[in-house]
Amino acid sequence: MHLTERQEQDMEFRPCIDIHNGSVKQIVGGSLQDEKDEAVENYVAKQDAAFFARLYREYGIRNGHIILLNPVISVHYKETKEQALAALRAYPGGMQAGGGITPDNAGEFLDAGASHVIVTSYVFKDGRIQYDKLKNLVHKAGKKHLVLDLSVRRSQDRYLIVTDRWQKYTHVELTEQTLEELSEYCDEFLVHAVDVEGKAGGIERQVAKLLGDWGKIPITYAGGVHNFEDLRCLKRLGRNRVHVTVGSALDLFGGTMAFEEVLRMCKEEEAIWDGRIQ
Repeated sequence: MHLTERQEQDMEFRPCIDIHNGSVKQIVGGSLQDEKDEAVENYVAKQDAAFFARLYREYGIRNGHIILLNPVISVHYKETKEQALAALRAYPGGMQAGGGITPDNAGEFLDAGASHVIVTSYVFKDGRIQYDKLKNLVHKAGKKHLVLDLSVRRSQDRYLIVTDRWQKYTHVELTEQTLEELSEYCDEFLVHAVDVEGKAGGIERQVAKLLGDWGKIPITYAGGVHNFEDLRCLKRLGRNRVHVTVGSALDLFGGTMAFEEVLRMCKEEEAIWDGRIQ
């Protein structure tokens, strides 16, 4: 059901648990390489994934995402998956799960407690959307349990959707038409602005504005939020209806943005985002 058919949602903080080589991490998004399972790390947590899931549960924060950053063929995939499943069991129905999701394994993550499964790579082949595969996934998981990850990287003056842990460009541009077409098959979108992911350099304003202008189903934006001005900017550009993930900048992951302050600011009144307060 589109937001035009129900009460619009205000911006929410959507937490993340990114798991790589069996550990909860914050990485520079564009640095991820399947070869040798390498990535530039901003932070490696001492706590396991279930710890963060329990924390989010205590605060009543829902619809965050758990992302498995190792491919299925990785020697580290088993331990990464075990961490993800433990986190889902620690917060049944409270978190989404993504990374290598197909119709064959979607049920396992949903049965473990995921509210949704998050998918990109499976529905693309030769850089284009494969609607037969997308329909099969909807059939197996259910539209109401499906989030499409439309993470993007800039290519000249366009933002192209990328797959395979952000390493492969598709030919599909992030536009309002793309959002409109794909919204018929999913409950939400997750959009990582990969070029600024983990770099503490500010948000991708064009992406944020596009998402806010369209805004017909829930969308979570991730990438580049590194201070409270970025959060205010996203709130304005996204018309207060684009949800947000804060990763490396959050104090939970070694950053300077206080977790509870982020929660408070996301809930602030309209004056913050409509231009009256800059």
